[in-house]
Amino acid sequence: MTPTETNTTLTQESLKVINAYDVDIINAVQTKLAPVYEAYPVLTTTILGIPLANLIAATLLSLLILGLRKFFTRIVLAFFQKLAKRTETYYDDRIISALKQPVRFMFVIIALHVFFLLTFKETHFIKNILDSLVIITLFWAILDIMEALKELIYAATERLNPDLSKEMGNFILTLLKVLVGGIGLAAVLTVWGINVTALIASLGLGGLAFALAAKDTASNLFGSFALLADKAIRIGEWVKVGGVEGVVEDVGMRTTKIRSFEKTLITVPNQLVANQPIENFSRRGVRRIKMHIGLTYGTTSEQITAIRTSIEAMLKSHEGISQKETMLVNFDNFGDSSLDIFIYTFTATANWERYLAIREDINLKIMQIVEANGSSFAFPSQSIYVESLPGEPKPLS
Repeated sequence: MTPTETNTTLTQESLKVINAYDVDIINAVQTKLAPVYEAYPVLTTTILGIPLANLIAATLLSLLILGLRKFFTRIVLAFFQKLAKRTETYYDDRIISALKQPVRFMFVIIALHVFFLLTFKETHFIKNILDSLVIITLFWAILDIMEALKELIYAATERLNPDLSKEMGNFILTLLKVLVGGIGLAAVLTVWGINVTALIASLGLGGLAFALAAKDTASNLFGSFALLADKAIRIGEWVKVGGVEGVVEDVGMRTTKIRSFEKTLITVPNQLVANQPIENFSRRGVRRIKMHIGLTYGTTSEQITAIRTSIEAMLKSHEGISQKETMLVNFDNFGDSSLDIFIYTFTATANWERYLAIREDINLKIMQIVEANGSSFAFPSQSIYVESLPGEPKPLS
């Protein structure tokens, strides 16, 4: 027997027990109301087909149950939360907090259940709705508990792969949630008289159509497997995938969420991420500085040599420059309006803020070197030579 079939069978048995208790409750209440009807015949008056005494009793009991909901959440759950704070682990605190909303909603279901029972309005349709709500609330609680205990999954995946513990943990947690949600859906369908086993078998007959319709989903799923296996990206890293650049916020089963530097959230299908070049800026240990400085044409060759040598010496002694990487300082071009010196080096850090500080310091030092050697920076300019002005005789050649 599959887990889904086992769960639906347990659900059916549980609902049978609940229905048995419902019969006992309605019999007990009606027994108590019989003397009231005899003493006050006016209470036998019906409103919308409901005896007045039953309507009053149903309303009062429902309000009482809703009142117990506040008592339970404010007193009982608060008491258990105080006890949980005394323990060494924080998982019990999270479980109690996770159960708060499902438990509160369960009291609402019970109040509705009692109201419809005592007013004789619990039709087969309403009963199915209430039973479905019970099942939904139960699986709601299970999913919330799973979310509360996700740190346990992260701890388990960290032992397998410390580098991708969060990504793998999120992936496993999503798979478990899908499985639990599927079982819950099967249980709800069983309440409505739908044969889940036959439904699954019918899906097998339409497997080809389903596969064609879900091919993109399958591609995204395998794409997520590839990302986790290759360790291409991690949560918190700065990446560029195609035209999308930003910080990875989540690697899910179907999509990867990237927060751009404009603070917009971009969702990219995993099949695209897995099949495109990924530029991972967070995994570089250095950052490149590449620039040209242009000196005026009045600069002599001796000045250019001195400036080039001084810049190279400054870079080799600078604590912010990586000495293990390529370093180039060369007079490489006669520009249209400048004599160009090419500078190519790398900072010793990949941190953007630190990189900007290092680059600023280097720029200032280059300015000082140029000034100290009696030269200056060129700016785009053109010299125009006029042979003669209008009305003037042309010079004899």
